[in-house]
Amino acid sequence: MYKDLLANHIKLFEQLHCVEEEVMEAALICENSLKSGGKIIFCGNGGSAMDSQHIAAEFTGRFEKDRIPLAALSLTSDSCVITSISNDDKFDFVFSRQLYALGKKNDILVGISTSGESSNVIEAFKVAKKLDITTIALTGKSGGVLSKKADLSIIVPSNSTARIQEAHIFIGHVICKYIESNII
Repeated sequence: MYKDLLANHIKLFEQLHCVEEEVMEAALICENSLKSGGKIIFCGNGGSAMDSQHIAAEFTGRFEKDRIPLAALSLTSDSCVITSISNDDKFDFVFSRQLYALGKKNDILVGISTSGESSNVIEAFKVAKKLDITTIALTGKSGGVLSKKADLSIIVPSNSTARIQEAHIFIGHVICKYIESNII
């Protein structure tokens, strides 16, 4: 089992060159946002919620070197806000309501969804359009609805949720590394 999972991981990572252009474009978009006073906002569900928090922490904390904190946040972090919106409204709007309150022009919204079909992330992308916030979709499989709504889509070429999530973290790390190397 271990060797099979490792082989599947390696096979996918050997194919990730196919999204290099999109990843580097995302890094440049995020860098320009940060340089212009914007912030990077992440959202996702389940494992993608944790990936959102993980990548946001790499920006606000540090990635590989000591540097100034960079403006990033995850809309998955505040359990009080999440449960309030879910209880009083609907879970579909748990990210869009937060984005409406916190987002502004020059911000970037990164929606993470392995299927590209997460309705609450799609709703956040709709609000982002209204607020003139650039959207980046991190998906897998066919890219789903989310990839069609995004300004930029990075579609990991896999149907395995676990492998897609592993690639999403790698992509987040590449973007952090690029920005850390260029913004300081």
